[in-house]
Amino acid sequence: MTVLEDRIEMADTDANTKRLDEWFELIERMVPEGYKVEVVEGAVHMVPQRDTHWEITRRIIHALEDRFGRDINVKTDVRIDFPGFENGFCPDVMKLRDDAERDPERGWRHEDVEFVAEVISRGTGMNDYGPKKAAYADAGVPVYLIADPYQGRCHLFSDPKDGEYRTDSRFDFGERMDLTHTLLDLTLDTATFPRD
Repeated sequence: MTVLEDRIEMADTDANTKRLDEWFELIERMVPEGYKVEVVEGAVHMVPQRDTHWEITRRIIHALEDRFGRDINVKTDVRIDFPGFENGFCPDVMKLRDDAERDPERGWRHEDVEFVAEVISRGTGMNDYGPKKAAYADAGVPVYLIADPYQGRCHLFSDPKDGEYRTDSRFDFGERMDLTHTLLDLTLDTATFPRD
């Protein structure tokens, strides 16, 4: 890349972040409590939070805390900007590197994300399987987990390279997911994951 290309890319990133900041400022004033909102490829998606969704999210967070301790740098529903056009995601579960620091202007950096888990919501699942998966792979997120209470199945993606995940595994709810081959180095028991 040339210096000019680097400057153009930085200008595009800054403009993208500014647009997302404006979107989220407006969205926060309009969205009622109990709804999750994200901007995926420039489109606003809003879904009500469901008990099933939260129960699965909570179990994933507990498994991470059991493995890494209560001081783990894990977030839920916190905006982070990912590569691509206007991708302001709020992952259901996001584990950041231990030494990650929040930038006061940009927030958390996608370069510091080690793990993302998304729990499928009816109506927005296509984002988790499509553009969000592509953005996570493009960002080099080492481990991406989709928990789908409608299918009763988890999809595990790892080993990102050149904008794609090279490893794709499936586990039915009730199985123990072996993540010991990933940087998480844990086994996730899905026996108590509820279905919708």
